[in-house]
Amino acid sequence: MTSTDASPSPALAAGAVAGPPADRPSLSLPPLIALSLGYFLVMLDVTVVNVAVPSIQDSLGAGASDLQWIVDGYSTFFAGLLLVGGGLGDRFGHRKLFLFGLGGFAAASVGCALAPSTGILTGARLAQGAGAALLVPASFALLQATYPDRAQRARAVGYWGLVSAVAFGAGPAVGGLLVAGFDWRAVFWVNLPVAAVAVLLTLRHVPASGRKDRPGRTDPAGLLLGVLGLLGVAGALNEAGSAGWTSPQVLTMFAGGVVCLAAFVAVERRLEKNAAVRPEGRRPLLPMSLFREARLTVTNLIGLLLSFGYYGLLFVATLYFQQERELSAMSTGFALLPSVCMGFVAAPLSSRLTVRSGPYMPMAGALLLGSVGFLGWLAAGPDTPYAVLLFALMATGLATPVTVVAATVAVMEASPAEKAGTASAVFNVSRQVGNTMGVALFGTLAGTTNGITGGLHVSAVIAAVAFLSASVLAVVTGRHAAAAPGGAAAPAQAR
Repeated sequence: MTSTDASPSPALAAGAVAGPPADRPSLSLPPLIALSLGYFLVMLDVTVVNVAVPSIQDSLGAGASDLQWIVDGYSTFFAGLLLVGGGLGDRFGHRKLFLFGLGGFAAASVGCALAPSTGILTGARLAQGAGAALLVPASFALLQATYPDRAQRARAVGYWGLVSAVAFGAGPAVGGLLVAGFDWRAVFWVNLPVAAVAVLLTLRHVPASGRKDRPGRTDPAGLLLGVLGLLGVAGALNEAGSAGWTSPQVLTMFAGGVVCLAAFVAVERRLEKNAAVRPEGRRPLLPMSLFREARLTVTNLIGLLLSFGYYGLLFVATLYFQQERELSAMSTGFALLPSVCMGFVAAPLSSRLTVRSGPYMPMAGALLLGSVGFLGWLAAGPDTPYAVLLFALMATGLATPVTVVAATVAVMEASPAEKAGTASAVFNVSRQVGNTMGVALFGTLAGTTNGITGGLHVSAVIAAVAFLSASVLAVVTGRHAAAAPGGAAAPAQAR
């Protein structure tokens, strides 16, 4: 993979557009709109489905594990295939791959909208995740190729990333409006006109990127092992609620997933060693040498814990508002807005804090705030006034994007220039894995621990511990980085 192989975090927008030069070159908008629309679809479908879950359950007779797969399968396949997306773009052309990913995403959305059963809906959601994994890295690569001027490119990437924050924040409200006005299938039909506009604008305004002559071949064994490993672990957590934590099915899936992930690591290590001797051989999807840099390893772990806590609890909070409080889909979407819309405040705040103090202290402070915020969910009950829950919603909603912005800077500062794209991809994979595990585990707890409210309380404590652990990791890493020769923790502007 090259530096074009992966998307930066959505919150990179804040860092990319902070402090622009006075004499900005003009920015051509049609290519930016085309590429941003693809990213918009990917991020919208992370949250737009959540508020449709009870309607899907009523319509298709879905069980608890089925619902978790419908939400979780998308993130699992997205994470599992993300590392390979950039490599395929280099091989076949990024515009071709972007259009292929858009087409696949749109076709999968049709499959979701027409699904007559939970099995078909889950399969279509997996296909959506595969399309997302192809189009996101291709979109970023095309931005770099379309805007060769450094200042233009920084602004374009910033606006492109900001779109994801808008999509993610709008997801619950959009989903609620569509379910209230039509039915749950509308949350998938809405993807089609957006995808069509993106395809037309791409064909007319986005130049084709040249293929790169690179030695070596792709790594199908690593890809298969990585996807099977993620599916095995996520599947075990999803099925534990209905089958039981000690059932043979759950234990077999979990053991199989762990074995596949261990084999993935072994395969990637072997391919990396072989590639140093025979460049024309197969290339590893994930160079394990990246993890020799402690800051990268820790930041990826922070990203996993962050998404595990926040997105997992967001899923359970959606069930709480709809099933325990009996709010409509639209009311649930708007109830969650104070959390998901805090990114508009957090992104510029985190950018300024990171420039002043480096990335680790803003991460540590935000994660500590989020940990306290999660404990606010312990007050949730069948009749708890909504105002009592606002602190929990806003604190966690503010902490998450602040951490993501700072963590993105930390990844970019710690990664070698020639591996910056791969490092960014790994960070995104870590976040998607955390998302998958959080939804799977917390959804299972909501179905097995004294009802949804009891599951929400247990999940809130686990999420608080995850955020607190990540905060401690950020503090320790920041101190070590500051003490290292060269001042690795110095603010990015001063470097």
